Amino acid sequence: MSRKTWIVLAVVILLLGFPGLLSSAGAVDPGPPVNQSAPAVTGVARVGTSLTASPGTWAPVASSYAYSWLRDGSAIADAGSSSYHPTVADLHHQLSVRVVATGVSATPSQPALSIPTAAVGLGQLQVTGGPTISGRRRWGSTLTASPASFAPTPDSVRYRWLRDGTPIKGATTRTRALTVADFGTRISIRAVARRTGYATATAVSAATVPIGHRVAVRKTFTYSIATRGRITADVATFARLAAQTYANPRGWRAAGFAFRQVKSGGDFTLVLANASTMAGFGYPCDSTWSCRVGRNVIINQTRWLHASPAWNAAHLALRDYRNMVVDHETGHWLGHHHLTCPGPGRLAPVMMQQSKGLHGCRFNPFPLPSERWTNR
Repeated sequence: MSRKTWIVLAVVILLLGFPGLLSSAGAVDPGPPVNQSAPAVTGVARVGTSLTASPGTWAPVASSYAYSWLRDGSAIADAGSSSYHPTVADLHHQLSVRVVATGVSATPSQPALSIPTAAVGLGQLQVTGGPTISGRRRWGSTLTASPASFAPTPDSVRYRWLRDGTPIKGATTRTRALTVADFGTRISIRAVARRTGYATATAVSAATVPIGHRVAVRKTFTYSIATRGRITADVATFARLAAQTYANPRGWRAAGFAFRQVKSGGDFTLVLANASTMAGFGYPCDSTWSCRVGRNVIINQTRWLHASPAWNAAHLALRDYRNMVVDHETGHWLGHHHLTCPGPGRLAPVMMQQSKGLHGCRFNPFPLPSERWTNR
């Protein structure tokens, strides 16, 4: 037999003995891919975010990959793509991905598993707008806050008004009826959003300018300071505290009346008088109480220094008595007459003679809303 015949015979024997070594196309079958480097998960493991799986490397090169996401090693239903969005069910659990590769032989590989992520954390709500405040910045008016917005949509949003950054007790709606306590402060509102599986998110509005008086100035009165008799009280302190009373948002300023001290003259004179000189001003002045006669608003020094027996018996502040006596006597100059108690338990009008009996009312150093008028 020739050498050529022997070579042909050997090839035939080889093909008949090992048919699996060639594919139908005549190429060698490399078998299923084998993982060379593990799959990996990228992204932050947090509710509401997106995680992405990379398949790792395989040899020979795979033509397709099948993904399965696992929660603490157990397969997650319907999670078979290369990306995954952690849900509330994943919170505090570890996630991983399992990859099966398929090559030209269509035979799937052995699974390859990624390293687990850190435990899934709380999602983060994003502030997308508001709140903002509208309304007149004066006490007695009402402010309104627009709703804050967050993404994704929270389960609940709660509001709290703040006064100079401090929460206001009970102020939990989106409207705020400004009170005298808000005067001179900056008001803002805080929105706190909550959603299951997410960390609490907070949005705070810009603070208002300081809250102003209830009404703008409608009329300005001028006054000067004078004394009569032997004065032991500090006159500068008397003048300063009287000015504070006139500027107090609960006083006559709430009626739109402003008071400006001048060196002399003015619309009226505010007098600090020794008790022994009071009668010299004429009726109805006497040594016991303060009074008003003509253009003189006269404060009895004894009352200024020591308040009244009834006021002291109620353990009330001397400063409030001083507010009351200046408001009361100035009220006479403004054209107000004495008033009576409007009903048991109610605040006394400032024009009531509170030191001589309350008749069921409560002491009050400032004009009531019903007293905010003048004949001047």
